[in-house]
Amino acid sequence: MAMLQRFFSMKCPHCHQDNDKVTDTRTSSDGGEIRRRRTCGNCGRRFTTFERAEAVQRRVVKRDGTRVPYKREKMQQGLERACWKRKISDEQIAELMKQVERDIESTFEKEVDSRFIGERMMHYLADLDQVAYVRFASVYRHFENADDFIKELTEMHKNPDKEWSLGELLRDRSK
Repeated sequence: MAMLQRFFSMKCPHCHQDNDKVTDTRTSSDGGEIRRRRTCGNCGRRFTTFERAEAVQRRVVKRDGTRVPYKREKMQQGLERACWKRKISDEQIAELMKQVERDIESTFEKEVDSRFIGERMMHYLADLDQVAYVRFASVYRHFENADDFIKELTEMHKNPDKEWSLGELLRDRSK
């Protein structure tokens, strides 16, 4: 039993001790993730962990052709920066990330073009919060001046319901 508890226990993010107890376990609605509420046996504080299966180690093909390992955390950081001080919950960001990852998994097997990831993130952000969308677009598309913002906002208002095709998502839109 002690070996099983050690296998399933996690280090507490507060006191960094490896002595916790699972108090609640739930599966996400799509079945792709397990959420566990834990209580630290050392400091008594509660924390949440998430488990999901990783079948394929994907690589991202950057604009310059280099290939790097796919890192979910990088996508999360970009979204959190774009959503900073907006009324967007952590759950909404997590759901957006799941949608983008589902798109990646259904379209690509081992390598994904970084432009596809960026464009899908922008697609879902546009539906969630237009300010977060413009913030993300300004970094992703390397806006250099106010004209770039105006161009993006004009395009967004002209085509609010446009569903981008895969070809449009992959083409270089930095004209």
